[in-house]
Amino acid sequence: MIPDTSSMDVPVARRRGLGARGKILSAAGVAGVLALAALSPAIGRWARAEKAVDLARLRVGAVSRGDLLRDLSVQGTIVAAFHPRLFSPAQGIVQVMTRAGEVVSKGQLLALVDSPELTSRLEQEQATLLALRSDLARDEIAGRQARIQNAQNIELFEVRHAAAGRDLERSQRLFDEGLLNKTDYEKARDVVTVATLELQNARRSAELAAETLEVELHNRRLQIERQESVVREQQRRVGQLRIIAPFDGMVATLDVDDRDAVAVNQPLLTVVDLSTYEVELSIPENYADDVEPGTPVVIHFQGREYPGQVTAISPEVRESEVEGRAVFSGQAPAGLKQNQRVSTRIVLDARSNVLKVPRGPFLESGGGHKAYVLKEGLALLRPIEVGAVSVSEVEIVNGLEEGEEIILSDMAPFEGAATVLVRP
Repeated sequence: MIPDTSSMDVPVARRRGLGARGKILSAAGVAGVLALAALSPAIGRWARAEKAVDLARLRVGAVSRGDLLRDLSVQGTIVAAFHPRLFSPAQGIVQVMTRAGEVVSKGQLLALVDSPELTSRLEQEQATLLALRSDLARDEIAGRQARIQNAQNIELFEVRHAAAGRDLERSQRLFDEGLLNKTDYEKARDVVTVATLELQNARRSAELAAETLEVELHNRRLQIERQESVVREQQRRVGQLRIIAPFDGMVATLDVDDRDAVAVNQPLLTVVDLSTYEVELSIPENYADDVEPGTPVVIHFQGREYPGQVTAISPEVRESEVEGRAVFSGQAPAGLKQNQRVSTRIVLDARSNVLKVPRGPFLESGGGHKAYVLKEGLALLRPIEVGAVSVSEVEIVNGLEEGEEIILSDMAPFEGAATVLVRP
């Protein structure tokens, strides 16, 4: 028979108050209430949010007040302001007397084109000029001879006229005394009339001969002047066969080799002026109307910024870009090289004391009309109005206040939600 456990039971006095388990449960309950009270705002925000995103995945920027430069960042290429390409003036054989990369001085002979055609043409024109000058000299001699002959004729007719006059005087005295008949008297008078006409005719003939000779000599001189002009032109063309450096610079490229046969107007070489540089800009088509000659630019070279200004804008659009030219406002930095690429910032507008935020993808995804404002762990969608836009900053005209923070990241993942929970 198995005895019961009554002999093993010992009465224990019950303690007053909560036991250890009760205390634990009570503490857990109090902690739960406190946690619930602390989490109630977060729970409320979570309940209001339509989307949720981690803060680490977002780029946030603060609204501040200050100056804003509306600028445009474009790529630029360093080019020599003067880089003419020299061409062959005639057909012939070229003799190259330089090489690419050689530094040259003004007037230095770079190439020589041998053109027998131009040389022969010059000799022909010079021979023609000598012949015309010889003809002029011969005509001048003939003119002097003609003037002498005319003067002799006039003197002869003057003597005849004087003799006829004296005969008429004697005939007049004899006729008056009755010693000469009327027929002989009238004959003597006719001789004087003929001598007078012959003398007048000789004088007029001499004048006409002198005028004719002067006209002929003038035409000869005009022919010589014309031929001299032709010779000078041929000399100029022959002189152009000597290709010389137009200024101090460097030979950039050679388009031909030594002893090559070249045609008229065929490129020979390019010379660049290393003392003056420009920046060739590629401006997007939609900004072309905002850029004009005189617009300030900032040129970045070797970690430093150099001021400049736009000097020219092309009226032609190529591949959605407009070509422009800019120059350094002061002394160009040392070490520039032809066709070297540099980063250039075009300053389109400068505004002071404006509300602004850093530029981010929110501008494009929101169309510049809305942004998410961070407030107590929530991102609230708010309509905004933007003004000037620069490369790094955006002007806020309406919708935001100084000190507020907005999400700069792309708003597309939020899918237009009015409230987004931002988890820390």
